[in-house]
Amino acid sequence: MIYLKTREEIELIRESALMVSRTLGLVAAEIKPGVTPLRLDKLAEIFIRDNGGVPAFKGYPGAKSPFPATLCISVNEAVVHGIPTDKPLKEGDIISVDCGVKKNGFFGDHAYTFGVGNIKPEVKKLLDVTKECLYKGIEQMVSGNRVGDISYAIQQHAESHGYGVVRELVGHGLGKNMHEEPEVPNYGSRGNGPKLKEGIVLAIEPMINMGKKNIKQLNDGWTILTADGLPSAHFEHDVAIVDGKPEILSTFAFVEEELKKQGVL
Repeated sequence: MIYLKTREEIELIRESALMVSRTLGLVAAEIKPGVTPLRLDKLAEIFIRDNGGVPAFKGYPGAKSPFPATLCISVNEAVVHGIPTDKPLKEGDIISVDCGVKKNGFFGDHAYTFGVGNIKPEVKKLLDVTKECLYKGIEQMVSGNRVGDISYAIQQHAESHGYGVVRELVGHGLGKNMHEEPEVPNYGSRGNGPKLKEGIVLAIEPMINMGKKNIKQLNDGWTILTADGLPSAHFEHDVAIVDGKPEILSTFAFVEEELKKQGVL
């Protein structure tokens, strides 16, 4: 069942989403060669708890064991759900940082993929196109459209650049639960799927591979890798339909402010 949110509920989701945004900005300031994902994870957890939130991913049930960390940190060929480790990041890596927060009974959940130091031009293009896919999907989130319109826009843009679109993992509804109906695939056909209505809130999250679409899972029960070992990128926003149009509840502004300081943007 799809739960449509009131304006008041959307504002509570926005509050949680913006806490995630600020957390990603904090992490952005720390990402450099030599830093460990575990350090980033610790900083994020402290920040979230100090600001009245609860890390939504930590303890989330899994097939083998609950997720052990605050952040999903997925490096290079890891697509999503990477468990933070003590292995230092190195020049040229890319890392997807995905964060969830629960505050005032509602969830925020969004993600950004960062370059570590100088990255190869072809990898930078993957990140740029994946972010473009996110916004092209968001453009289709208007009253009267269907989920498939979002999916189609993402798929067409990614595949026009020769990239693979992950099939097994999807975006989702968001609210009092972190994962609600409907599922939001990153591939599909226009005019298919549930109808988009006023008050729907979605976490839209393209997961785009430089190579083929195929993936595999590590024995840890969480980490998803590209089957061909090529890099993957992941960007995510929380979006509501307000007055018939998409309104982004999360923001990349905190991340981009830090990246500008570093001369990356």
